[in-house]
Amino acid sequence: MTKLPSSLVSAEWLAANLGSPDLVVLDASYHLPAAQRDAAAEFAAEHIPGARFLDLASLFDAGSPVPYAFPTPGQLAERLAGLGVAPGETIVIYDDSAIRTSARAWFVLTASGWENVAILDGGLGKWRSEGHPLEIGTPDIAPAAPASLAAPERVRSKADMLANLDSHAEQVLDARSADRVYGSGIDPVHGGQNGRIPGSRNLFFGAVLNADGTYKTPEALRAAFADAGIDLDAPVTTTCGSGVTASVLLFAMHLLGKHDTALYDGSWSEWGADPETPKQQGPDA
Repeated sequence: MTKLPSSLVSAEWLAANLGSPDLVVLDASYHLPAAQRDAAAEFAAEHIPGARFLDLASLFDAGSPVPYAFPTPGQLAERLAGLGVAPGETIVIYDDSAIRTSARAWFVLTASGWENVAILDGGLGKWRSEGHPLEIGTPDIAPAAPASLAAPERVRSKADMLANLDSHAEQVLDARSADRVYGSGIDPVHGGQNGRIPGSRNLFFGAVLNADGTYKTPEALRAAFADAGIDLDAPVTTTCGSGVTASVLLFAMHLLGKHDTALYDGSWSEWGADPETPKQQGPDA
């Protein structure tokens, strides 16, 4: 089995290990509608050799009332099997998205019990900048046997978040930009009013990344969470607009060895749309 050096691999490492029989590379690119980009078309035009397109935008539980809900174990197992990913294989995920969607794919996989998963640091942009090869087209893939996956344990519901308002058992950290968290206007991404869950802190997901999309050093990551008022010795649940960029913060904490973390699945798309949930708006008190 291909041994991952860590949960974050370099383009150089991936280039040296491409073609290993049990290593699967997945393109987890997914773009917000405003970006006006077609992830599938871009994959067909240019991707890492041997990669398969995960189609993360469609990997959610459409039967759930939660917007962009976490996929069920069966849905995830079916998607991976269709991509020819056999149980237990090593997966490296990358993206070419402004919202670093590989972190969402990493969390979906690891929270569902897939053990050998890593993110390509810097994504396709870093791969390109180092001059590594690319290929075109959509590969023909033979399906694999579906894996047996578990129901995710680190996913919080709206009921969990409401209970947390009283218990304060978990710190809540919002990954959206400060104008969306503290502003009083209309959310430019998902619509509805800007605002936040009462008591939540804010750390924009981009603050844990370097300009080239790679993750910052552990020292810089710790400083970013500290500046946001987060105690890394206590549990943290992350939130954002729809559970995507919140995963970037989860992965950053994972790099620091912190695992008492969770994702609020519905995030602001669910919380903000419910007239019964308490909301905080405007500058922090």
